[in-house]
Amino acid sequence: MSLRTKFVLFVVLIHAVLIVLAGQVMRTNAPLFVGLEVLLAVSILLTVQLYKGFVRPFHLIAAGTEAIRAKDFSMKFVPVGQREMDQLIDVYNHMIEELRKERVTQHEKSYLLESLIQASPAGVLLLTFDGRIEGVNPAAERMLNLPAAQLLGQEPAYLPGDWGSTLANLSEQAPQVVQLSGIQTYRAHCSRFIDRGFSRRFIVLEELTQDLIRQEKQAYEKLIRMMSHEINNSIGAINSILQSFHHYAPQLRPDDQPDFTEALDVSISRNTHLANFIANFANLVRLPLPQCHPTDVHELLRTTERLLHVQAGRRRIHWHTDFAPGPLVVRLDAQQLEQALLNICKNALEAIGEEGNLWVRTSREPACISIENDGPGIPPEVQRRLFTPFFSTKRDGQGIGLTLVRDILLAHGFSFELAPTPHGTTAFTIRLA
Repeated sequence: MSLRTKFVLFVVLIHAVLIVLAGQVMRTNAPLFVGLEVLLAVSILLTVQLYKGFVRPFHLIAAGTEAIRAKDFSMKFVPVGQREMDQLIDVYNHMIEELRKERVTQHEKSYLLESLIQASPAGVLLLTFDGRIEGVNPAAERMLNLPAAQLLGQEPAYLPGDWGSTLANLSEQAPQVVQLSGIQTYRAHCSRFIDRGFSRRFIVLEELTQDLIRQEKQAYEKLIRMMSHEINNSIGAINSILQSFHHYAPQLRPDDQPDFTEALDVSISRNTHLANFIANFANLVRLPLPQCHPTDVHELLRTTERLLHVQAGRRRIHWHTDFAPGPLVVRLDAQQLEQALLNICKNALEAIGEEGNLWVRTSREPACISIENDGPGIPPEVQRRLFTPFFSTKRDGQGIGLTLVRDILLAHGFSFELAPTPHGTTAFTIRLA
């Protein structure tokens, strides 16, 4: 039974007693009867006023409670001129105003935090209480190369490639480094935040590729320039002396002259080879910024095929092309990209060895080049080091071919990947957009 019902029953009972008493004295004591009637009228009037003053606060409390339950912090009450009621209204209005300000502040902070996460160059993965991915920002989609729809609900340990194994063993004390295809390098670290009183984890992914490449180039650039300067100066002087020794050949005995001349030629040839060797390294560190102009990528690929046609035929390698319809025009430095394509295709032919296939494909949406070969696959330990300067799997390799390709493509802002395909071939993919 509600308090209002109890109040009404009590008032009815009291007035019923007064009415019964008035009825008992109506004939025996007229003045008392009149007095009781006046008292009854005053009591009813006071009861009505008390009821209004008593019930109205309950209506306000009920309306305020309902507004709080509905999270409507905009409803306020106007003072009514009654001291107790006005005190209650003042407390309620102050409480509602504080709640409204707190909610607005929290919404502004949440919006700012969400905007920062979405615009951050670092990838962010928000995890649920049971460790599944609940939120992902655009940078994380780009780094993981998967859309948000495929990431949400997954456990980080089950992400494809090296990501899964790295994130599965990720601890809050020790960040992990992930290197993909020997090109992109990332650092992953984990931390926690409090959500509704419980601890949740989040993972931050930072790209280190450009910083590492910049530090790497700074480390070997000075050394290569110094070596190039010293060796070229010495080789020039030595070759000049060796060339002058040819004038002394006629002074030797006839049977000694061929050996003397051959020794000089071999020495000069080896010196020249060493100068070219050093020049290749010097060219790597002197790579100019690309001068980009609209260029037909298909024409560059046809030029590359013509340059390597004889070599491919000698190795009995079939060259297949599958170009997107029409020209594929992209802003790039034609000379630099042609050099990169030439290096990629030469490496593909050397990977095949003898008797195989090389496929060159392009697509328009998105603009992309794929150079695929059916040679032996790349071991994982080799794949991680392919784009490392001076690393080569060839006996006489210098280890700068793929490094030059890497620098050219990164300077253009093109993403790329050298990796095995699901059907057993190896593909070098360049994304031109």
